[in-house]
Amino acid sequence: MLKTIPIPNMVTKEYRTLSQVKGPLIFVDRIADVAYNEIVEIITPDGEVRLGQVLEVDIQRCMVRVFVGTAGLDLDNTRVRFTGDVARLDVALSMLGRMLDSSGRPMDGGPFIIPEASLDINGFPINPSVRTHPSEFIQTGVSAIDGLNTLTRGQKLPIFSGAGLPANELAAQIASQARVVGEKGKISEPFAVVFAAIGITHREASYFMEQFKASYAMDRTVLFINRADDPTIERLITPRAALTAAEYLAFTHHRHVLVILTDMTNYCESLREIAAASEEVPGRRGYPGYMYSDLASLYERAGRIRDNPGSVTQLVILTMPDDDITHPIPDLTGYITEGQIVLSRDLHRKGIYPPVDVLPSLSRLMNAGIGKGKTRPDHRSIADQLYALYAEGRDLRRLVAIIGETALSDNDRRVLAFARRFEEKFVGQGMTDRDVKDTLDLAWDLLGPMPVELLKRVPQELIDKYHSAKPDQALDGSD
Repeated sequence: MLKTIPIPNMVTKEYRTLSQVKGPLIFVDRIADVAYNEIVEIITPDGEVRLGQVLEVDIQRCMVRVFVGTAGLDLDNTRVRFTGDVARLDVALSMLGRMLDSSGRPMDGGPFIIPEASLDINGFPINPSVRTHPSEFIQTGVSAIDGLNTLTRGQKLPIFSGAGLPANELAAQIASQARVVGEKGKISEPFAVVFAAIGITHREASYFMEQFKASYAMDRTVLFINRADDPTIERLITPRAALTAAEYLAFTHHRHVLVILTDMTNYCESLREIAAASEEVPGRRGYPGYMYSDLASLYERAGRIRDNPGSVTQLVILTMPDDDITHPIPDLTGYITEGQIVLSRDLHRKGIYPPVDVLPSLSRLMNAGIGKGKTRPDHRSIADQLYALYAEGRDLRRLVAIIGETALSDNDRRVLAFARRFEEKFVGQGMTDRDVKDTLDLAWDLLGPMPVELLKRVPQELIDKYHSAKPDQALDGSD
């Protein structure tokens, strides 16, 4: 759980000089020797002790955000004690298999974590000179990701969703299926998942709890849950606590850790709410101007360290307001991260799950993750060919709406049928856990009916090895 470490020989100062309580913030006057980010103990009139954090400080006044809200505080009887330390999280290997709240307190009825260490939740920056480039393939079991937008160890890859799209279901599926694939396609262990649910409803929290309890992956998972009715300020703590646990498991216990953060839109809304209560000058659409650097302070905690076998990989899920990919949240996230997975409302309406729109999706580190000896030699060529044919098929759909399908050539009709089969079979896999080799074999099954002259992105030696043309089947669209 969150705590501070007493500093030896430090004189603790207690103040009764509150001047204002505004939303989740309190303002303390006539202070001395107070530092930014310092943890504060707020003693309520009833004697309850709450934790807060210094957000802003000048010569004689500071602003403190209270982690569990300001209800019940008054200006005359509330006391404030500055600890001289930052917020820390108790961490241990025994966190695996546990469900915790945003402060690290158990939610599963189990005992408190017996700490092996207490770490600063803000983390420690990785020296760029010792960072290692992400290069190992992480198998999620989802063909649209493994085959076309590969996730690699140490990468940060967001999933751009929309209201009502099954992003949470996809997150839970990936958490239970994800594996690190080492040399020659062998599954590499040890592996762990840190799952942080930010500002979710009670129904969503129950869904995640049930999914993880039913999954064999719970023993390797740490689940942090922050509900929508929890104090706003706790949403800002949740991803930091989760990343602190992930860094400990990765760089102390040498685990390959996949961190799933959902939903970062709730985090950014809390950031805007706190900024408004602080009367800060707003930026784009009311979000604070420092939101870019704040998000970067989270996303850049992913990575690998030279001579350390552990790694932290982030899969960030956010809901685009009004499905607008230019909104500040996905826009800034896209600048910081290495690609994006985009969910499609049109595919969701067709009943295709997961509804991944592969055309605007991208993984900038895919080539490093599927290089020699990582998956299969045909992986890159297959991905390029699937992209090309599917993009052509999507263009033909718009053309058919104007001139009709009968005006198309035979090859155009084959490509149109391929696009339909690709969505239904390759993208729409349901809850199936697919090995990457099964994904590539399925891709060849889809390309098999296509005439060789349409396979312009695949080398001839791979066509000779894998391809078996059935043009008549492709022409009539049968399976």
